Amino acid sequence: MAQDLKRSLTIAGHRTSLSLEAEFWDALTAAARSEGKSLATLVGEIDATRGTRNLSSAVRIWLLKRAQAPQQ
Repeated sequence: MAQDLKRSLTIAGHRTSLSLEAEFWDALTAAARSEGKSLATLVGEIDATRGTRNLSSAVRIWLLKRAQAPQQ
């Protein structure tokens, strides 16, 4: 069973921790790179639109929707 990796980030001026499986960290890092953003900036954008969902779940859903989006 995959173990979650917990990392700390500063988003919107405060420190927060995010626990994701290694595969999601890899996908999130690749997404940030492809969009020309830092990891903290991208997670901050996801955080700002997550509603009541916890941040780790919001990141996973964001990555899923990105993967399902038609490629341009």
